[in-house]
Amino acid sequence: MSEPEQTSERQSPLRIDELLERVREGLDRVGPREAYDAAASGALLVDIRYAALRELDGLIPGALVVERNELEWRLDPQGSHRAAEATGHDLRVVVICNEGYASSLAAASLRQLGLHRATDLDGGFQAWRTAGLPVVPVRDEQ
Repeated sequence: MSEPEQTSERQSPLRIDELLERVREGLDRVGPREAYDAAASGALLVDIRYAALRELDGLIPGALVVERNELEWRLDPQGSHRAAEATGHDLRVVVICNEGYASSLAAASLRQLGLHRATDLDGGFQAWRTAGLPVVPVRDEQ
């Protein structure tokens, strides 16, 4: 008898919009006011926007600024390069990008690290600012 023929069927690659939709199904995304209230209740707001956007639009007071390419290393509670704020896997984390796209993917990545309460801000920093929530300019010393 001959060996069964192996099929090399591959799944079609996902489009980014499909990936984003799938990722968001697992997130309890929050709006600007919910994010503000969550921070007041101890949640960690994490701003992953790149420096030029922060300089242009300002910062959310109290948010931890972490470049996107460092996010997992800084937020893994068991990681050797973690931020002091990365206190445990039960930490409520709200990831904020500019408009709420990259933050969804970032929050899903944090969930894979066991941060099961990670989510993102629907509409990102722009929604926060439009809602009239606090924003401060970037200081020159930073």
